[in-house]
Amino acid sequence: MNTISIYKCLCDPIRLRILNLVKDGPLCVCHIQEILEEPQAKVSKQLTYMKNHGLLESSRCCNWTVYRLAEASHPVFESNLKCLQDCQGEFPVFKVDLAARRKLILRLKKEESSCPIPELTRW
Repeated sequence: MNTISIYKCLCDPIRLRILNLVKDGPLCVCHIQEILEEPQAKVSKQLTYMKNHGLLESSRCCNWTVYRLAEASHPVFESNLKCLQDCQGEFPVFKVDLAARRKLILRLKKEESSCPIPELTRW
């Protein structure tokens, strides 16, 4: 991960929304897709882009791919993640996405789902 790669990843609204979601914990591609209300192909493309640039890591869990923030971080990336939290007032979609994330996790805990619950995913 280097500064240029970080800023390349941060210049897309969908990627910013994804980072906002996974900063609170791992999520399956299907969870991210559901929250963002975007096609699976579009979400997967952005996740792969960020993984290839070192911002995200992935793990397979049965038929699903679960993404989380990369453990090896960079000070520039950490600063920008903190900035995302501060941007919630300016960009309400971030706050809406996080509310949808909380609602999704509560629903998954109540349902019998074969898709992994993000908070229970082992890395």
